[in-house]
Amino acid sequence: MVKDAGMKYITITSRHHDGFSMFDSKVTDYDIVDGTPYGKDVLKMLAEECREQGIKLFFYYSLLDWNRDDYFPRGRTGTGIAGRKEGKWEDYIAFMKAQLSELLSNYGEIGGIWFDGHWDQKDWDGEKFGAVKVDWHYDELYGMIHEMQPQALIGNNHHIGVIAGEDFQMFEKDLPGNNTTGWGTPADQIGSVPLEVCETINGSWGFNLQDRKHKSNKELIHYLIKAAGYGSNMLLNVGPMPNGKIQPKHQASLRVMGNWLKQNGETIYGTRKGPTPPNDDFVSTQKGKIVYVHLLNKEVDVIHADQVPVRIKGIYDMKTKTKLPYRNDSFGLAIDVSKLEKNDIDTIIQIELR
Repeated sequence: MVKDAGMKYITITSRHHDGFSMFDSKVTDYDIVDGTPYGKDVLKMLAEECREQGIKLFFYYSLLDWNRDDYFPRGRTGTGIAGRKEGKWEDYIAFMKAQLSELLSNYGEIGGIWFDGHWDQKDWDGEKFGAVKVDWHYDELYGMIHEMQPQALIGNNHHIGVIAGEDFQMFEKDLPGNNTTGWGTPADQIGSVPLEVCETINGSWGFNLQDRKHKSNKELIHYLIKAAGYGSNMLLNVGPMPNGKIQPKHQASLRVMGNWLKQNGETIYGTRKGPTPPNDDFVSTQKGKIVYVHLLNKEVDVIHADQVPVRIKGIYDMKTKTKLPYRNDSFGLAIDVSKLEKNDIDTIIQIELR
């Protein structure tokens, strides 16, 4: 399903905020092997299959924990859980180091670690995140990861600027710098590392039978295009049903995205953001001397953008190779698409630079 959707990597939950580990951990019995009748290490099976299929594998790892006593002082969440005692924060850091060492030692070469939960230990004033209350020992955690698997990329969903040692910056349920949620990463804190946006197919991260807010195929493809227009990867979430399968509606959406990528993948894979920032009407991506303009609004007759500062060899409709009239001068770039037969989802214009 992943390959048919055009995905190149998987990020799987190794441990979430509830503290339950989805792998065979020797430093806790609260895991899928020791704590369930199933008794099998699903991450090991997935890692082996990913290697066979040529798919990169990242491990999501929760920094916060609603189960352990040594996750103390408590953060903003999980404070009302009965039976929790106090413990030593340094013991919790040691536990995390041990688990990360297991993930880096027992599952072959991985793509990286996707941290989440830093935000739990920030003061909250109803408007913005305040100061961090604890020392996460990132220098030690990040240093250990880079030492054990130098190729592994580190990202942290903390909603702030890049911390030393992080290799990519992620944006939760938002395009880079847009911060429409109010708790996302502001534009002035976007770093120079590679970017990744993460979004859900409906409104939920996990499976939710009552969630009917399924994004349309057009919305999903536009989100993918806009992410690429920001120079970002896209991580699209699916939450498995209790039987382990992905719900049919989501599988269908992924197939549509995969079919679109089979036809238009060259405008997404291996590209960087184009010369024109993304907007709701059109998005640009670039690969070498080729700029791809994705026309998302079929009502547009003339594409207006800033002047392209290099000479243009020609501008074409990518599908029909029809040459399009244009001007590129101090007044800006204007491409006449009034006579073009436009696609309901995306019409791709190809600009060849000299």
